[in-house]
Amino acid sequence: MRTRIAVVLAASALCFSQGSLAGKAEAEKWINSEFQPSTLDKSKQMAEMEWFVKAAAPFKGMEINVLSETIPTHEYESKTLTKAFEEITGIKVNHQLLGEGEVVQAVQTQMQTKRNLYDAYINDSDLIGTHSRLQLAVNLTDWMAGEGKEVTNPMLDIDDFMGISFTTGPDGKIYQLPDQQFANLYWFRYDWFQREDLKKRFKKRYGYDLGVPVNWSAYEDIAEFFSVHVKELDGTKVYGHMDYGKRAPDLGWRMTDAWLSMAGAGSKGLPNGRPVDEWGIRMEKNSCNPVGASVTRGGATNAPAAVYAIRKWDEWLRKYAPPGAASYDFYQSLPALSQGNVAQQIFWYTAFTSSMVAPKSEGNNTVDDAGKPLWRMAPSPHGPYWEDGQKLGYQDAGSWTLFKSTPVDRRKAAWLYAQFVVSKTVSLKKTHVGLTPIRDSDIRHASFTERAPNLGGLVEFYRSPDRVRWTPTGVNVPDYPKLAQIWWQQIGDVNSGAFTPQQAMDRLAGEMDITMARMQTADEKANIYGGCGPRLNPEKEASFWLKKPGSPKAKLPNEKPKGETVDYDELLKRWKKAT
Repeated sequence: MRTRIAVVLAASALCFSQGSLAGKAEAEKWINSEFQPSTLDKSKQMAEMEWFVKAAAPFKGMEINVLSETIPTHEYESKTLTKAFEEITGIKVNHQLLGEGEVVQAVQTQMQTKRNLYDAYINDSDLIGTHSRLQLAVNLTDWMAGEGKEVTNPMLDIDDFMGISFTTGPDGKIYQLPDQQFANLYWFRYDWFQREDLKKRFKKRYGYDLGVPVNWSAYEDIAEFFSVHVKELDGTKVYGHMDYGKRAPDLGWRMTDAWLSMAGAGSKGLPNGRPVDEWGIRMEKNSCNPVGASVTRGGATNAPAAVYAIRKWDEWLRKYAPPGAASYDFYQSLPALSQGNVAQQIFWYTAFTSSMVAPKSEGNNTVDDAGKPLWRMAPSPHGPYWEDGQKLGYQDAGSWTLFKSTPVDRRKAAWLYAQFVVSKTVSLKKTHVGLTPIRDSDIRHASFTERAPNLGGLVEFYRSPDRVRWTPTGVNVPDYPKLAQIWWQQIGDVNSGAFTPQQAMDRLAGEMDITMARMQTADEKANIYGGCGPRLNPEKEASFWLKKPGSPKAKLPNEKPKGETVDYDELLKRWKKAT
């Protein structure tokens, strides 16, 4: 990482390079050859691109560096949109792609050193609590109205971004601009669930219909059914569950990405539970100060619902997933579904839709000969502690983030590129490539109505009112990079058998409180977090908090109620009717 940063710093010193000619002719070429379809007609696309040509004129010949994680959407930006942007504006962009952990590390390094490593980042909105407190990221609301006004696209249309609430701080200011978003939903083999022989066998054994699981009890029954009782379909060994367990940073995100709240650990409230969020961190309503993660401080990271969630993750991985899944990481586990031997996945990211609709000739065994998906996506099932009004899952919102440590001229040039790749001229085509929609107008476009039957429910989900129940990490988390890195080691110790789920979560909650105590000291001494750093509650007996209504919640006498399912086609009709 040190070598990479040194190279970037050296490159950043070269502010200007020999730029290509740029202007209207280049814009027209790209509009005709690449930027179709669009929600704008070609005349409006040209008007938007002409604004970019004019706004970029002072920066023509500049070379800037931006960073994002590696997913298909960002690959398209890095390979295609940088070329278009340079030809149209004369600004050269080095759009680097790294793993999510390395992106977070680079962001943290730039925040800590205040040295300009990159001129902009596509940085998860999970850091909104960090950015709004530390005030090291540019407040985009004030930037767009002030210093960055002349480089802010008048056609940007902030209200059209579906995830703008995720990037808004508790002060009501926007700190990040969504570039792509994807949800973790339930994924299943629709073709298998439609087989009459399997439906009859399931109904006879479990007493209810095989369908989309509404609760974790049904998910567990379906996992057992395929792994233990069906075992083989059409000559292939099959499994009822897929997940991952490799000891790596993304194992921690596997849990902070709303796994505990899916079980029901947090409080009611959207986009995040208050006072207790999906991490189990308590922050009272009308306050900006987190008060603890441990149950003894009013948090829920080691409460019964969280322990239940970790236990089920570990049990299902051991009992029902294919051999080797425990050694997979995030990037390995999700594409593994294309082998065609898994019945369902409870925690599947829609960012992988593009790879799951690849043709059969490319080795994808989850589409038919005509390329139609044999699978579908549906709402996530919830655990027994979940209550209506809670979030139901995670939604990633990779969002453009500018830092005050970036020189203003480079920041303005990077802001132009950021707006270019999310502009209405470009965004619909980019959405068709990466299938990570950010604009409401894009997902409602006729081209997606036409494509919907080939995308397994993605379009219907994003058009439905249900989409608001999948949200990123929120403002309760005071410093995402510091706290996120604590998670994966503890969770890994469960999978390895070194600790029980209760022991691991007790240790995790304790370490989170220790880390937040250090933040509290720093904030009180030097106003590091703008007065919104942690202010830990004094410890009390766990029973004091567990007896109170809401989260943290006392252990249920029965953590496996009767399984409940819903027919997928009926669900789809409900979504379409609501739309």
